[in-house]
Amino acid sequence: MPDTQSRPVPNTRVSARAIYQTIRRDGEEEMARPLGSLWWSGVAAGIAISTSVIAEGLLHNSLPDSPWRVPLEAFGYCVGFVLVVLGRMQLFTENTITAVLPLMARTTGDSLICIARLWSVVFAANILGTLVAATFTDVIGFATPEQLAAFHEVSRPLLEKGWLETLLHGIPAGFFVAAMVWMLPNARGSEIWVIVIATYMIALGGFAHVVVGSMEAFLLVLAGEVAIVDALWGCLLPAFIGNVLGGTVLFSLLAYGQVRQEID
Repeated sequence: MPDTQSRPVPNTRVSARAIYQTIRRDGEEEMARPLGSLWWSGVAAGIAISTSVIAEGLLHNSLPDSPWRVPLEAFGYCVGFVLVVLGRMQLFTENTITAVLPLMARTTGDSLICIARLWSVVFAANILGTLVAATFTDVIGFATPEQLAAFHEVSRPLLEKGWLETLLHGIPAGFFVAAMVWMLPNARGSEIWVIVIATYMIALGGFAHVVVGSMEAFLLVLAGEVAIVDALWGCLLPAFIGNVLGGTVLFSLLAYGQVRQEID
């Protein structure tokens, strides 16, 4: 008869405290990385995340015009996030939780400087990456005219929202990305599904993600449909604020609050 008493019972879930410590450690490691490493990882993330718009546009171009076209093409939005997250590239909206949890544990002047350094370098690198991707897509012209028209079509909803509406739609996008980061330590082989579920909700809800939105904005700027100043002020700035509010102020504070009394 097998000795079942001696077998260890596997822990099926990582505790909230362990998740916090994992993300906090990752954030501290990221803030300690050299600027050059952060910069090139951020540029790579900007280029990779642009495939969300490309994949969405390709699906839009391939699917017939029907009521289920939009929910199906929204799956393309997940592609860039899978590449970035599993490729361990630096995406600004991920850092709204990974870099903030160490700050909440130890709020000092040096911590504030480190997070400002990380955010500014990664955000600028992400935006440069999407600009490179948009230029390659529109100017160099790897896509067919029909595909390029589809890229513009899936990007146009960005222009339909007002400043305040974009900000408000940026809050759930920041929240979903932060929630994705929080869930990944418990994924255990199902990381792709965690990424897809969180980012599919962003696409399906029409929420505003500042880095993906910058790819959409640059495509429309290059097409002459919007001025660069209007794109930066009217689309990217409110999405940036909303993402920070959703990822840092909302989700990170809630995540920290549930473990605050259990950590050192």
